[in-house]
Formats: sequence, C-alpha cells, structure tokens
Amino acid sequence: MAEQPGWAGLFWAAFKRSQNAMALLDEQRRIVEVNGAALRLLGRRRAEVVGRPVYEFVEGGPVLSDEEWHGLLSRGESMGEATIERPNGTVRVQWAAHTETMTGRRLILFVVLNVERRRQFRRGVAARTGGLTEREQEVVHLVALGRSGPEIADELNISHNTVRAHIRNAQRKLGARSRAQLVAMALGEGHAAGAGR
Repeated sequence: MAEQPGWAGLFWAAFKRSQNAMALLDEQRRIVEVNGAALRLLGRRRAEVVGRPVYEFVEGGPVLSDEEWHGLLSRGESMGEATIERPNGTVRVQWAAHTETMTGRRLILFVVLNVERRRQFRRGVAARTGGLTEREQEVVHLVALGRSGPEIADELNISHNTVRAHIRNAQRKLGARSRAQLVAMALGEGHAAGAGR
C-alpha cells in the first residue's frame, strides 16, 4: 500500500511496524493485507496469504459463524481465541478484531494479542485491555487521530509533560515499544476507537 499523509499514513506505519501479527479483512473474510509479523506467524509468503479467506489458516475452519461475523461487522469489535495452522504445525492465539474505515474502505483489522507459549498465554487479554485509565484512553485516541503532543495538551487542558506521561504509561501497560505500535495495539483492543468523545 502506498504511503499516505495524516491519519491514514500513521495507520499504515503502525500496521507495518507492529510486532503484533495483523491482517486486514474485507467483509467476505478475505485477507486484503498483512504485516510482516502475521507472515512470520503464518509461516508463509504474502502471495500465499493475500486474497484468501482467513479461515483457511484456522484449524477447524471459521472461528465465527456467519451470524457472529455479521455481528462483528455491525458491532464493530470482537475478541477470541483460535488455533492457527502453519506449514510446520499449529499455534494457539488470542485475537481482537475491529471494524475500521481509516483505509478509505470498510475493513476489519485483526490483531493477534497473545501467542501461546508453553501451554499458557503470556498475559491474559483482560489484563491488557482493562488496564488503561479513561484519560490514557483519551490520549491514545487523540494520538490515533494524528494529533501532536502539544495539540493533545491544548485539547485536554493538560500539560505536554502530562500527555507524554500518559503515552508512556499506556505503552508500558499494553507492551508497546513505540507510538505507532501503541496505536495499532489500542485499535486492536478497542481503546482508540471510542475514547475522547
């Protein structure tokens, strides 16, 4: 996908650079785009993945029934677990999905939150999604909209140092290494979508 200015550019930068496996799906569950982490997780090349239904890579087929899939499309988000089939075996993952339109069309962003290691997930989904304060969610939402630190400070009537502290805290709580990864993870976990009304 070509580089784009503003919010769309931030989204694509976060998508490409994230250490979390991510895929964008169309409304028929076909994979439109994947990042490098997703290709590593799947153990496949991009040409083997893009254009195919995502459930072809899931043990036992679709995780969501047609009714649940349509619910995701109307509700805008969902979470769950699945076993991913790889050429050399399987791996169990926890995932979050969020309907988005930042790309200029209605797509579903799937983000792998955790990968099973040694029979247990390294951290529970609830621990990761419930940890941000309301103010941290507001700040992350504004970062996701492309606002600068000073712009966020002005909008929320707080100091720029406080904005930076909220971003650092949110990164620590979600395990993000950069603002781009923070935005991607927050989108996948629903933090960036509904905050900051």
